[in-house]
Amino acid sequence: MPAPANSFRHALATDRCLYGTWAALADPLSAELCARIGFDWMVLDGEHAPNDLRSILAQLQAVAAFACAPVVRLPVADPVLAKQYLDIGAQTLLVPMIDTAQDAAAIAAAMRYPPRGRRGIGSALARAGGFGITTDYLATADAEIVLIVQAESRRAMADIDAIATTDGVDGVFFGPSDLAADMGLIGQTGHPDVVAAVERGIRAVVAAGKPAGVLAMDPELAGRYRAAGARFIAVATDVGALVGGLKARLAQIDSPAEVPQ
Repeated sequence: MPAPANSFRHALATDRCLYGTWAALADPLSAELCARIGFDWMVLDGEHAPNDLRSILAQLQAVAAFACAPVVRLPVADPVLAKQYLDIGAQTLLVPMIDTAQDAAAIAAAMRYPPRGRRGIGSALARAGGFGITTDYLATADAEIVLIVQAESRRAMADIDAIATTDGVDGVFFGPSDLAADMGLIGQTGHPDVVAAVERGIRAVVAAGKPAGVLAMDPELAGRYRAAGARFIAVATDVGALVGGLKARLAQIDSPAEVPQ
């Protein structure tokens, strides 16, 4: 019995653009709701959301029945964390703050079994290996693993060609917020210089034969990045949808009742 097919990997092999959302509420019910909407993929965020290994596991279990592919973001490019997240069943990892090809190579090696990499062998104990029931897991797992590295600094943009062509890197995701901050334009993800930098980065990744992705909450920017060649674009967050929906509902009320003192 082989490792499960990674639907995100196989979707990236098609020509269509994949649209995703961000799950940051760190809750299985919220993640399940997001998975039911119809997005192609979703990020379970371990960097800026209050998640840990067990809460990510619960969310992976909650979304497993749906077509929306889970992408798990590590809090940091740590080989031990990568091993643990793979063992609980994550097949696509999004790794933040990758500044150089050396950074990319190190995390790529942590995600593949020897001789290609140095991922530790523990599948007989792990959910990823079906707790030992998936008998061919060790021989087939690497083919279904996806590593997406995040380029979100000026240094990363300067080394983008080498990062994109690093063995084991399956795609590059651009983080406009951190990039804008590093460019001295904090909070200005729509600034022309930031947008131009992201577009150049997307084109470089596409030229290297790898899929490029980006977070773009603004539909106009999402369209620009798709035109530049982005293949997977995050266009929403659960937090943003909840806040936006509640604010819009409140705005519909002309005279809200006063809260009793």
